[in-house]
Amino acid sequence: MKMVAWLTRTAVGTRTAAVALTVMLAVALAGFAGSASAQKVVQPKGGSPGEWRLIGQTHADHAADHDTIIVKGPFDNFRKIKFKVTDAPLNMQHMVVTYDNGAPDKIDIRQNIPQGGESRVIDMRGVGKRSIRKIDFWYDTKGFLKGKADVTVFGMK
Repeated sequence: MKMVAWLTRTAVGTRTAAVALTVMLAVALAGFAGSASAQKVVQPKGGSPGEWRLIGQTHADHAADHDTIIVKGPFDNFRKIKFKVTDAPLNMQHMVVTYDNGAPDKIDIRQNIPQGGESRVIDMRGVGKRSIRKIDFWYDTKGFLKGKADVTVFGMK
């Protein structure tokens, strides 16, 4: 804010101050956009009912606190999901599962998951009626200095 006030006082005209302010805002927004979230598109494989199947994987690092896995069919209708954390510990806050009809399902996790640990098994709403289209994760890596955590999501039909 001090920089904005200085530019306003010292600029020859308002046009110069407006251009400088626009450049500063663009640089600041570019920094936020680069660390906001990462998206990964996955396509689960088929398998027998009652078996855990790989849905997808994402990498949680210290720069971001939100990642998304976009799930493409046809094998995307799961009754339960769970995830495993490898390479570093992770504090998973919550996740939002979005179904093919657009309905979101916010699931509070609030769990510190150690390196090599798993989440609890999470039952999906509307079994047999909705397919998963997207899974958003919100996590916290503060205090965890071991590096990037890999989050692998599994589903069961």
